[in-house]
Amino acid sequence: MVGRKFPTISLLMLNLLSFLPLPTVSFSPDYPTDRRILVLLDDLALKSSHSIFFTSLQSRGFDLDFKLADDPSIAVKRYGQYLYDGLILFSPSTDRFGGSLDLEGVLDFVDSGHDLILAADVSASDLIRSVAAECGVDFDEDPSAMVIDHTGYAVSQIEGDHTLIAADDFVPSDVILGSTKIEAPVLFKGTGHSLNPGNSLALKVLSASSSAYSANPASKLSNPPSLTGTAISLVSAVQARNNARIIISGSLDLFSNRLFRSGVQKAGSSYKYEKSGNEQFVTELGKWVFHERGHLKAVNLKHNKVGGTEEPSMYRINDDLEFSVEIFEWTGSSWVSYVADDVQVQFYMMSPYVLKTLSTNQKGLYHTSFKVPDVYGVFQFKVEYQRLGYTSLSLSKQIPVRPFRHNEYERFITTAFPYYGASFSMMAGFFIFSIVYLYSK
Repeated sequence: MVGRKFPTISLLMLNLLSFLPLPTVSFSPDYPTDRRILVLLDDLALKSSHSIFFTSLQSRGFDLDFKLADDPSIAVKRYGQYLYDGLILFSPSTDRFGGSLDLEGVLDFVDSGHDLILAADVSASDLIRSVAAECGVDFDEDPSAMVIDHTGYAVSQIEGDHTLIAADDFVPSDVILGSTKIEAPVLFKGTGHSLNPGNSLALKVLSASSSAYSANPASKLSNPPSLTGTAISLVSAVQARNNARIIISGSLDLFSNRLFRSGVQKAGSSYKYEKSGNEQFVTELGKWVFHERGHLKAVNLKHNKVGGTEEPSMYRINDDLEFSVEIFEWTGSSWVSYVADDVQVQFYMMSPYVLKTLSTNQKGLYHTSFKVPDVYGVFQFKVEYQRLGYTSLSLSKQIPVRPFRHNEYERFITTAFPYYGASFSMMAGFFIFSIVYLYSK
């Protein structure tokens, strides 16, 4: 009887485990985009009103877990491991997250190398504003302010307050927005934000026009608006130093089916597009933020003496050496060779003694050769690569450099000939002086 209990207990444990979310790690080095995403919503109706965006993610292999933002069962970490690799906050009015998630939890999630999409609107709560502020993005202090543009608005049959904007000032980056140009303007209706000047990691992906300003459309302006012109960012991106990526939008409607399917005609233009650029814009942003594009890896960092193949334990001053590294880019389904002409290597000790731009064979291999400087000590080969939209690379390898041994110097040094001549002339002069002194009367 005792032996029959073990299969029952085992089956019970398996059933319990099947209901627990399995911990995942952030993108793996070999397959960066096979990940699980937590989606927090203000209202579950957003699943249908924004279904095109969610379906696009699911069709590309993402596993979406939808929850209400105040769900008491929310947990992003269990037993020290994160359960999700990405977080989508479509809950602008939430004052407090449910479960164990809070402001610090969201920031720790990003600090651990995970990705975030945050969408706000006019009803943005202090919690959502605080998350954005910690990422270097400041929404307009007036909670009722919206972006208004009396020149770049979208033409509609109903005369409105010009808060539905047709924006087309995109960041000039193929890696962020794809190589296919977005022809139609993007429809935007929401609140604007500015970037913290001290945050060099944030950039404007979609900017307002020079005629735009941020104010309450329901009241008259009594003071000049705090945000005006191209200083207003509609959608911003942040890539942290740990390569975590963040998208912050001032409009939740930007991701909606309604704006995806709407036609758009910009004020002052006679041409009307049958479909706005929202779907293409948001889809390409999603590919970037979840590392389907612009994700680099560097492998096989090697160095050796010219003519050799083995990596030495140390170099001697003035040695000629060769350096190489391979760099690949993830395309969403496979790794391909990364080709660029701005990858550099430093031979570094306190400061770079050698800085060389690497040549490439167009197949991912970057290489160069140089002479070890006439300085001994502990050096490093350093590759620090940062390019707009791409994950940063930071590689280093330490190597000591020794001086010549006593028996490795040349027997006669050309530059020392004057000193040799002085020494022999002194000896010859002393010999002649001695002969003359001893034998002269």
